[in-house]
Amino acid sequence: MAAPVRTAPWYAAGFGLLVVSVAVAITIGPASIGVGEVWRTVWAHLRGAEPVLTPIRDGIIWHLRLPRTLLAAVCGAGLAVCGVVLQSLLRNPLADPFVLGVSSGASTGAVLVVVLGVGGGALSLSAGAFAGAVVSFALVLALSHLLGGQLDRVVLCGVAAMQLFSALTSFVVLTAADAETTRGVLFWLLGSLSSASWVEVASCGAVLAATLAVCLGHSRTLDAFAFGEDAAAALGVRVARTRVVLLCATALLTAVLVSSTGAIGFVGLVLPHAARALVGSGHVRLLPASALAGAVFLVWVDTLARTVLDPQEVPVGVLTSLIGVPAFVLVLYRTRRSR
Repeated sequence: MAAPVRTAPWYAAGFGLLVVSVAVAITIGPASIGVGEVWRTVWAHLRGAEPVLTPIRDGIIWHLRLPRTLLAAVCGAGLAVCGVVLQSLLRNPLADPFVLGVSSGASTGAVLVVVLGVGGGALSLSAGAFAGAVVSFALVLALSHLLGGQLDRVVLCGVAAMQLFSALTSFVVLTAADAETTRGVLFWLLGSLSSASWVEVASCGAVLAATLAVCLGHSRTLDAFAFGEDAAAALGVRVARTRVVLLCATALLTAVLVSSTGAIGFVGLVLPHAARALVGSGHVRLLPASALAGAVFLVWVDTLARTVLDPQEVPVGVLTSLIGVPAFVLVLYRTRRSR
């Protein structure tokens, strides 16, 4: 019972940091807005009262910056949670949400809709990305089942699917897209939160909450997987069923996030290691800690992405990679020293 007491300050500090980060991030941009104005605007909208600011400033806060910042928090939390589950389930510290090829499949689906007009206008870019992610994950499951279903086979099938759909995406873009369409598609493929809306915040948030609940319900099972599948089975874990449930949950969450924000790498790879260093490897503590760390991290990365080269915006995925690579090297170095 002592562990929750030790980790409670981390959770409180993390949640407080997330709230402050969201409030402050909204104030950063070309239009000068104070934290007090943000709180008053949010409170007025929550009560259904008349806006307290001018329509322009109210729109900047409520319709532009707030949904974008919240979507960044949800996306960061979701990717970090997926990273924790996959690293434990696959027993691979290098696993991240895109190891199953879901991101590449989503990219292909989006490109088919935007460039080739698949769906005849009935499918949006997000819907096409989600469909592509589901198809990619289904292919990975089918291939891994065909090859025996071992965890290493799942990883290898994911890598194969990632390369296949990446090649398909490049082929379609190079052969069928004009210069303007190519620029827009490539910007989305590198990750962008510029089209964030309240609908996407609600849908991504709901799927994140459901996935986190499922993963927390299997937290002891994930602890058992750390000792291997045989040990988990000896402890009474239904290995095959649990693996399918958790893989499907993380793939669904990744598909929803990628369909809304594009491909954002390294969040699910680096943040779980950072959270593990703070609260330990027990998943009942690690999952919420990783979610908070991922949310705070992506809020600030997105803020930097939309302001560092103002008025030009930098794709979020570019910055997460630039920050994530040296951070991950540092994590590996500290892990080596601790052994």
